Amino acid sequence: QVQLVESGGGLVQAGGSLRLTCAASGRTFSSNSMGWFRQAPGKEREFVAAISASGGSTLYADSVKGRFTISRDNAKNTVYLQMNSLKPEDTAVYYCAAGSRRAVVRTSDGYAYWGQGTQVTVSS
Repeated sequence: QVQLVESGGGLVQAGGSLRLTCAASGRTFSSNSMGWFRQAPGKEREFVAAISASGGSTLYADSVKGRFTISRDNAKNTVYLQMNSLKPEDTAVYYCAAGSRRAVVRTSDGYAYWGQGTQVTVSS
């Protein structure tokens, strides 16, 4: 079993930055890929970014490429999402997820555990 707790969400003006943190506990954190997804009101959950178990590979949605950076610290069992140049369309609940294998995965069915989410609101 893996427990994931997100933090760092909040309200920010367009063009601002936030850093989301996901703290993991349970089974070996460093053995699995990690990902961030988001869900805006009235929309389906969508992929944002993923990082492999070692941290050597990353994957981003086209909508956030060049603005968001995913990273992980396996010694601290933590994964981060640095979000810069935020836009109102980035407003959503952001979820951290633990993958079921080492390689990066874009689809939600590649993730076995999910956090409760943290709200990010970007005002125009």
